[in-house]
Amino acid sequence: MSWLDDLPPTAARDCRDATVPPDVLASEEPVLLRGLISDWPALACDRSLAAAARYLARFGKLAPVTAYVGAADIEGRFFYDADCAGFNFRSGKATLPQVFEKLAETDRDDALTTIYVGSTPVDEWLPGFRAENDLRWPVADALASFWLGNETCISAHYDFPNNIACAAAGRRRFTLLPPEQIGNLYVGPIDKTPSGQPISLVDFRNPDYARHPRFRVAQEQARSAVLAAGDALFIPSMWWHHVESLEPFNLLINYWWCDAPAYLGTPSAALLHAMLALRDLPPRQKEIWRGLYDHYVFDADEAVYRHIPPQGRGALAPLDENAARQLRATLLGKLNH
Repeated sequence: MSWLDDLPPTAARDCRDATVPPDVLASEEPVLLRGLISDWPALACDRSLAAAARYLARFGKLAPVTAYVGAADIEGRFFYDADCAGFNFRSGKATLPQVFEKLAETDRDDALTTIYVGSTPVDEWLPGFRAENDLRWPVADALASFWLGNETCISAHYDFPNNIACAAAGRRRFTLLPPEQIGNLYVGPIDKTPSGQPISLVDFRNPDYARHPRFRVAQEQARSAVLAAGDALFIPSMWWHHVESLEPFNLLINYWWCDAPAYLGTPSAALLHAMLALRDLPPRQKEIWRGLYDHYVFDADEAVYRHIPPQGRGALAPLDENAARQLRATLLGKLNH
């Protein structure tokens, strides 16, 4: 029995009619939303691979999607190669009918490849899908994406946006850990990643405690959410999640949204710049800059700028879209020198 089978469950709510309870959106912890999308017509995809192909063909465009394929010996785990310089899978372009044709081949022969289509915008590749299958909630600008494939395993990672993941076909197991566990997850490269986000190098299905001893600490904080077709999961910003697709065919629709305005940019870009400009400074200088960051960023309030006349506060005052644009132009100018 794997340790994954014995984790405490994520808090759960019974939901219906694709209506997201408003208080869930303010939760600082994951919430399993049982039955949230149980009335979606897309649940026809859960009957069989052929049913899924027929249903999605109603909306699908011939424009190719990006598909990832791995040999049978990776056991569904899309990951790095032995020295973390490359990956154990390859990517290519295919139309959705071609993807389903290949999935049908693997369904007949377990020794064939693992196939995965991830993070593909619904409105662009499945126009009309959301007219029949969508959430009822107050977030108007969420990005809806679809993910499909056979039995795959996606290493633990975090996302900056909040996330509601909806299982339309197959079962998925999410293993969730709070953001504070980053130091116990043995995170891999930050600038070369399998799918955009840094991932944990720990094989959750078979941990190597000799190589990753601190992972035992992370396990104590882990919890599990197993989604059947019709269920959904709310994942707050920055929570680590390891995702296993447990059936020969799985389809998931997810919604990403941020609480902060888009014009403020992404914290990950600021992190990369900080690594470039601060990380390798002498210790005393880093301590000084830590104090500046606390003053101007992490502990910032009106005391930072209220002693300055309003016309002269500039970037120290709360940013609106115009002020953010000016600050970005200033930053670009400095980066280009």
